[in-house]
Amino acid sequence: MKVLKSLLVLVPLTFSTIHSFAQYKFVKNGDFYFSWGYNTEWYSKSDLYINQPELKNDYAFKDINAKDHIGWDKLFQRALSIPQYNYRLGYFFNEAQDLAFEINFDHTKYIVSNNQTVNVAGKMNGAAVNSSVLITDSVLVYFLNNGANFLLFNLVKKKNIYSSPSSNFKLCALLKGGVGPVIPHVENVIYGKRNVPHFQVGGWNTGLEGAIKMTLFKYAFVEFCNKLDYARYANLRIYNGLARQSFFTYEIILNLGITFPCGQKKSNNSPQISSPKGE
Repeated sequence: MKVLKSLLVLVPLTFSTIHSFAQYKFVKNGDFYFSWGYNTEWYSKSDLYINQPELKNDYAFKDINAKDHIGWDKLFQRALSIPQYNYRLGYFFNEAQDLAFEINFDHTKYIVSNNQTVNVAGKMNGAAVNSSVLITDSVLVYFLNNGANFLLFNLVKKKNIYSSPSSNFKLCALLKGGVGPVIPHVENVIYGKRNVPHFQVGGWNTGLEGAIKMTLFKYAFVEFCNKLDYARYANLRIYNGLARQSFFTYEIILNLGITFPCGQKKSNNSPQISSPKGE
């Protein structure tokens, strides 16, 4: 009899609970996105430090200028990955859909400019040196041309600006910031001594990026970005030694991307609970 009474209590309670949960509406709760684009860069002046113990060299090229190499001006004449490209892979993870985690990679080319006069200071061949030198191929050929390669792990904040009634057109602003490693391709000839060109993890960088994002037909988007990056390179392998340097980079970036909605969540619609009669 006690079991029967328990069932008479539990069954209505169970159906009431199921009915309450049925009043919830389920919607997506996350957006993955991927974009690919191209970029152009401007670099600050930098001191390039050279340390070659076996050659008794420990000096620096002071305030050297460098340039990029865009490549996308001949986009359909070469592989898509040869120009200065970038990609982003991210996920909007919170309920308001305005915070995301992003993997942010920029393939940037860094080339020390020829025909500039710089100061060389330190020790060369064991002797003190402090003089001006004209950068030519016989003095310094210094490329991160297969990539200075900035990799960042970013936190992204989104601010909606406009959405059409059908949501087929949206405009928003994005602010991104993060840190990560640099993975340069190091190639150089220093006073006739050539290194073995190679990729390596060569330091770290931090970046801040602002973007305007235009979404079309809910899922495709175009992103125009301005970015400031600071990179510190260390232990770059050169002939019988190591090099180090640091510089700022200003980038202009244009990306095309696509969004992949995923996941489910409960809406904020709360089930209605009736008050007992007489209250």
